[in-house]
Amino acid sequence: MADTSIPVRTCVGCRRRAPVTELLRVVVRDGGLTPDPRRRLPGRGASLHPTAECLQAAVRRRAFPRALRRGAPLETGPLEHHVHRSAGEQV
Repeated sequence: MADTSIPVRTCVGCRRRAPVTELLRVVVRDGGLTPDPRRRLPGRGASLHPTAECLQAAVRRRAFPRALRRGAPLETGPLEHHVHRSAGEQV
């Protein structure tokens, strides 16, 4: 019988563990944070609940550079736009 369990990851914003189906994968592309909803882009990824609260907590805690092993601050514009749009908020 095949193991059909769903992998679990930790949100870099709230630090709660959740199935990958509930989290948004984020990667670095051209010095900025890029959402990867299909989980297909290459490179190291960080997981985040797609909510404004978790995004703000991750930015405030400087969690993205640490999780993605980058020394420099990362541009959050495309990620913020994606999270606000998916939450149905005005950007």
